[in-house]
Amino acid sequence: MAPIARLAGVSLDCSDPLELATFYRALLDLEVVFETDDFIALKGAGIYLTTQRVAEHRVADWPDALVPKQLHLEMSVKDLDVAEAAAIKVGATKATTQPSPELWRVLLDPAGHPFCITTQIPDD
Repeated sequence: MAPIARLAGVSLDCSDPLELATFYRALLDLEVVFETDDFIALKGAGIYLTTQRVAEHRVADWPDALVPKQLHLEMSVKDLDVAEAAAIKVGATKATTQPSPELWRVLLDPAGHPFCITTQIPDD
């Protein structure tokens, strides 16, 4: 069966697109392909799209913000300690809760979005 669509990108809501784009550009070595004051598009390598159960998940009431949209990104790395240090150097912070730090690390981007680095997703 032919796909209906092709995943073209993942958008992250934030209050400062330039700050967040600068962070992900440094973290993932991405290229700016489109930029306005309110929106910046970065081009890079392919991604995995994952789904994860969240206890007591509430459906977003978009476009209202009483229950905001939710997602987090999974980043494949070769060495957790090296990648964590490099991510923090470019603006990430380490989350206080680390469910399985031997398999993945939870970090926060400058806008507060959680993202994970892991050696469990292979490089293709």
